[in-house]
Amino acid sequence: MLAAGQGTRMRSALHKVLHPVGGKPLIQRALDLAVGVGADDPVVVLGHLPEQVRAVLPPSTRTVVQEPQRGTGHAVQVAADLLRQDGADRLLVLYGDTALVEPSTLRQLVNQPVAPDVPIALLTARLPNPYGYGRVLRAADGTVAGMVEESEATDEQRQVNEIWSGLLVAWAPWVWEQLWQLEPRAKGEYYLPDLVNLARGAGLKVLAVEAPSADEVHGVNDRAQLAQANAILWRRTAERLMQAGVTILDPARTYIDSDVEVGEDTVIYPGCFLRGRTRIATGCVIGPDTDLFNARVGEGTRVVRSTVEDSTLGNHVRVGPYAHVRGGATIEDDVELGNYAEVKGSRIGRGTKQHHFSYVGDADIGERVNLSAGIITMNYDGRVKHRTVVGDDAFIGSDTLLRAPIRVGKAARTGAGAVVIHDVPDGEVWAGVPARRLSPKDAP
Repeated sequence: MLAAGQGTRMRSALHKVLHPVGGKPLIQRALDLAVGVGADDPVVVLGHLPEQVRAVLPPSTRTVVQEPQRGTGHAVQVAADLLRQDGADRLLVLYGDTALVEPSTLRQLVNQPVAPDVPIALLTARLPNPYGYGRVLRAADGTVAGMVEESEATDEQRQVNEIWSGLLVAWAPWVWEQLWQLEPRAKGEYYLPDLVNLARGAGLKVLAVEAPSADEVHGVNDRAQLAQANAILWRRTAERLMQAGVTILDPARTYIDSDVEVGEDTVIYPGCFLRGRTRIATGCVIGPDTDLFNARVGEGTRVVRSTVEDSTLGNHVRVGPYAHVRGGATIEDDVELGNYAEVKGSRIGRGTKQHHFSYVGDADIGERVNLSAGIITMNYDGRVKHRTVVGDDAFIGSDTLLRAPIRVGKAARTGAGAVVIHDVPDGEVWAGVPARRLSPKDAP
């Protein structure tokens, strides 16, 4: 896997192959593709910012550094000693920005019958406008007759719209013999396409697999192409989900990472971002304008104009609008979180209602609790975060402040505006600043 280039057109301090597409860095997508078609123990050729790239690779990934960087042929030469130790007969060459090739297409390429007399198979595509690309010239029998750069092509050859993607599978022993026969170009660089002409010059056949769509060989060399790559993957994901029984009202304005799972009969409104490892069950309503990141959403749940991060929502939960659930929160079945309700690092028990303009952090809230508007758990004392515990069937009045660590007992109640700094026993009513137990005659 070639990932040594500088990617200067990205104009970024981040290496090109680390920019995310569909929720994953480009190079992670490329590695997943390679492993998915049976490539064992890939070797990644690094160059520009090698430590930055190495930091996101699986720890077991083998790497070599190409320095100086003298073209794609030279990159394979740098990796040759390490690859030859494997003794494999077949060599697959990909690029670190190989993000959009469909697994079925790549599998078709690696299944080509490369052998000593047919040493190379290429992945090609036909572009509506191939300007700037080298052309693939076909022989009468459909094999590859040769490769020609646009600058060297005749007018007739420029009419050819088939280009090489850069991906190939080759008979490895032949590659190791021929790799050092490549001639340097004007800038002293060595290019893999010249292997095709070496094979043809020796009377050997070169095969080609044409990708079904030009989208599969879409390159990512600048920010505009990065945006186009994301759009392609979002469209594919939306189409796959709709075929599986999900309603997406406006796919062009819905942004779903490729690893997201959504159950049948869920409806997704426009303006939604479903990211990471989000899992949505059947019969949900998501959006509009909702952001879910690594969220687990139970059956029949509705989330409207809200954000849920690294948290779990149970079945038949109602969230929003403008709610925020984050930091490993667990929202159990039949809970309601109103507008501008925020939950962080807490468990909200079944049937509880947390109303608007409220904050629950680092708390364990029981079942069927009423958390009125404006309540706040004061979980941080400036040094340490403390937990709040509220028992089943409690009623927390509007604008109550609960200073953690604190426990409010089962069926206990607080009055509006109470500042609770002591534990409230089961069934008691507390009110005031600071809150005190009300006598039976004063209790509502």
